[in-house]
Amino acid sequence: MLTLTPHPLRRVLNDEAHARPYASIPSPARLTSLTLYYDYDDASQREALAELAQMLALPAPFGHAAHYTANAGDLTVRWSLHAEFARYTFILSGDFSEPFDRTALDRLPSSWLDRLPGTVLVALHAVLLKGGSASTPDEIAARWFGGGELIGSRIGDGNGIAYTDLQLHPDPRLPEGFSRYVVLDEEMGPNQSGRMLQRLFEIETYRMLALLALPIAKEQMRELDRLDVVLRSLTERMGKPDSGDAQLLTELEDLSTRAEQLISESQYRISATRAYYSLVERRIGELRESRLPGMQPFHEFMERRMAPAMSTCDTVVKRQDRLTDRLQRSTALLRTRVEVLHEEQNRALLASMDRRAAMQLRLQETVEGLSVGVLTYYIVSLLSYLLKAVKAAGVHLNTELATGIAIPIVATAVWYGVRKVRDGLGH
Repeated sequence: MLTLTPHPLRRVLNDEAHARPYASIPSPARLTSLTLYYDYDDASQREALAELAQMLALPAPFGHAAHYTANAGDLTVRWSLHAEFARYTFILSGDFSEPFDRTALDRLPSSWLDRLPGTVLVALHAVLLKGGSASTPDEIAARWFGGGELIGSRIGDGNGIAYTDLQLHPDPRLPEGFSRYVVLDEEMGPNQSGRMLQRLFEIETYRMLALLALPIAKEQMRELDRLDVVLRSLTERMGKPDSGDAQLLTELEDLSTRAEQLISESQYRISATRAYYSLVERRIGELRESRLPGMQPFHEFMERRMAPAMSTCDTVVKRQDRLTDRLQRSTALLRTRVEVLHEEQNRALLASMDRRAAMQLRLQETVEGLSVGVLTYYIVSLLSYLLKAVKAAGVHLNTELATGIAIPIVATAVWYGVRKVRDGLGH
């Protein structure tokens, strides 16, 4: 009887704790890991995995699962999908003579390898040997690493030893070659060996992903230098009286647009770099390594080689922020100056308008006086004609005296009427 309502994500969140489980790898074994970088469209990656499963007669991948493991005899195929890369790990168990001449890739169809989608970011071969079957570090370096200097340490609380030189060694399937790892299983056992090898593979994968931002950072360093010079020149021009504020403001806005473009081009990659670098440090800590005499351990090598790259990326971010702040201050200062200039111009304009209004007022008063005189003249003239007509009709009337008396009366009435009209228009 169902009485409880589960959260819709309960199964997904619970299964996340079991995602990408470690493999159990007994020694001896040969391993190959490929990390394919792709542009966020994982459909082609899933199709490639389904095609490989069909070619090797393996079970078909399930739905949209992010990891896959299947066995084809002594070959184990492991696949995991991430946000921007997919990783294949091929494990070939059993004895061998030369592990880097005949690798796990020899068991895969060449036609499938040729059509793998994405670009190969990490390609490495690893060999897991029993502790008693290995030679000294110098012999291992001479036999499998071309005599180069090795990086290595005891791992898994001293139960195993891992060697590499992080160099690319020739391989017919990839022109640039493959990295190589040699891991000695002294007392690790299959489970711990699987965990240690997966951590080593993840360290190499996350190391390369973290370094993807370094070329971008170096390129932006030069562009930021150029923008700094341009901004300095604009700032110097701002101090001159005839600088042309409108043109300066346009150039500052163009400079701000370019700075924002640089930030948008690098923000995601540099943020991802910090996340990947923290994963590298975490995986190195999970190796629980201890130093071998006369050999650089993984944490020391990574710290010395990757820390400067991370500092370069951090420097670029800080310079972007400083440049943006300077642009904002310069733009604000120039806008303030432009606004003050506009206020002065507006004040001058208002003053000229006041002067014109005063002149119009005086002109209007002059016109009012003239209009009172003109209207008085016409009205008195009409009144004179009227008085003459009355006299002609037989009424005894002194028209000149009546006209003279009417002049001040008419002028007063006209003046009062004009003032009333003007007051009404003003109201």
